[in-house]
Amino acid sequence: MAAKKYHVKKDDTVMVLAGKEKGKTGKVLRVLRDSDRVIVENLNMVKRHTRPSQANQEGGIIEKEAPIAISNVMLVCGACNKATRTGYRFLDDGSKVRFCKKCNEIVDK
Repeated sequence: MAAKKYHVKKDDTVMVLAGKEKGKTGKVLRVLRDSDRVIVENLNMVKRHTRPSQANQEGGIIEKEAPIAISNVMLVCGACNKATRTGYRFLDDGSKVRFCKKCNEIVDK
């Protein structure tokens, strides 16, 4: 079975479109393909109560990022600094890249 294709990748800057973090931007730390979610740096923070264990000597309350539905985030273009849809284009060398639908600039490095 082919891997799912998404409009965002790891290390992209995204803006949250819905939920309690609406309007905030952050960097994608991880894309969870099995559940159609992304983890964004310092957004959607939750508190996790943990017990002391061999791996984690200290127990207590740990704050960490919770996943956000991938449909609720949109890529932020580096050139125009706006949340935008992306399209795909093939370059002369045959590589496939994403481009910003608003300013027509290439998003991928």
